[in-house]
Amino acid sequence: MKLEQLLQGVPYELVQGSLDTQVADIAYDSRKVCKGGAFVCIRGTNRDSHDFAWDAVEHAGASVLIIQHKLEKMPAGATVVKVPSSRQALALMSCNYFDHPAKKLTTIGVTGTKGKTTTSHMIQSILLAAGRKCGIIGTNGVSYPGFQKSLVNTTPESYELQKLFTQMVEDGCDSVVMEVSSQGVMMERVTGVHFDLGVFTNLYPDHIGGPGEHASFEEYRSWKGELFRRCDLGIVNRDDKNCDALLEGHTCKLVGYGMNQPCEYQASDLALLRSANFLGIRYQLSGLHSMEVQVNMPGSFSVYNSMAAAAVGFALNLPQEAILEGLRTVRVKGRVELVDVSSEYTVLIDFAHNEAATENLLSTLRAYNPNRLVVLFGCGGERSRLRRYGMGEVASQKADFLILTEDNNRMEPIQSILADIKEGIAQGNPNVPFVEIEDRLDAIHYALDHAQPGDIIAIIGKGHEAYRDKNGEKTPFHERELILEYAKEKGLH
Repeated sequence: MKLEQLLQGVPYELVQGSLDTQVADIAYDSRKVCKGGAFVCIRGTNRDSHDFAWDAVEHAGASVLIIQHKLEKMPAGATVVKVPSSRQALALMSCNYFDHPAKKLTTIGVTGTKGKTTTSHMIQSILLAAGRKCGIIGTNGVSYPGFQKSLVNTTPESYELQKLFTQMVEDGCDSVVMEVSSQGVMMERVTGVHFDLGVFTNLYPDHIGGPGEHASFEEYRSWKGELFRRCDLGIVNRDDKNCDALLEGHTCKLVGYGMNQPCEYQASDLALLRSANFLGIRYQLSGLHSMEVQVNMPGSFSVYNSMAAAAVGFALNLPQEAILEGLRTVRVKGRVELVDVSSEYTVLIDFAHNEAATENLLSTLRAYNPNRLVVLFGCGGERSRLRRYGMGEVASQKADFLILTEDNNRMEPIQSILADIKEGIAQGNPNVPFVEIEDRLDAIHYALDHAQPGDIIAIIGKGHEAYRDKNGEKTPFHERELILEYAKEKGLH
């Protein structure tokens, strides 16, 4: 593609060279530059790839450089284009390079602090039940019938995102549902994509104050709200106290859901469902459409997530039967995921890794009246310490017994992370009994060895993750498989 075509919609200044230059591909990682390609220099959190611009031309053969600030030494023979934002340029160029594949799909974006992954999987389940071929992009990776791939980020970098959209179109997908993170929007990963539908789940303080995170809650909320200036229809949780502020300046039509505020979809008559290795909920949906809904996932948050998914289904004119079937059969890896180890007690894994998610999950599980609510958790190293205090505090208030352990300590000593959690416990309920077991696998074994009839054992923080990051080294750690392996070894069931 000619550079001039590639730059359509991008504000730029031609510093040297020609817009007639042919571009073979686009790269933002200097190690992936191909001969005749364009290298987009991005100033990142940890390094500035402008430092590799010379190598990209001289050694990798890049024919075009996209820069955001002046280079110390300008490579001869390359076309150089200066832009106000390299990330924006990368996104718009990627849209042009792949011929705007998102326009060939029904696009559904889901944003919020909690529930993005579960709601996205519920929506995909409904679309699949209706006979649609729907892809999903998010925390659990990329998948559609016949394809599965893990991802580094919840919202992939713009070039990868457009490439994934293209692959979905080529493989026959007609729709895609994706988690849209606030950082993904802020870092221009979804720039150039206009969504058919946007979904808002809820908002709590998160991703604030840490390296590469948001400066304030207001900034976090503003970036979340950007989705509703980039979609045709917004499906929003009217019960969330931040809903109105988040929607400020929205340009889309709106449909609301909730239990307490007047809105288009409302839930009532909630009934908790529990049997051996099963936690679910049933409720009555009313408003624009009425039906009795059963979700094979527990608690009121499953009601909210499923209402949002049902509203998407109705907005797309899908059959009611498909909506009910999709919600009744959905399974989400690492999200209140039951692990069948015993008929006497319940074991589940969940990704809850902050205060809000932990409080929501444990409040939900407490409503099922367990003999004991046992919670096994840690906190990530090299992340905000506020998260540790918060998780320690709410876990101590909601649980009957705590097992403190590791959770991706990275290069931070586990002891310092546990010390912060214990400070939170002291602020919440200093009388709650707990043990400290630094090795997570040993902690899981302890939980199973000491389980009592009627217990609910919640192993939280990692959920779908298939690794642990210990002392800076990532090694395989499939929590579900490890639990089942130990249960089989012990002859449990």
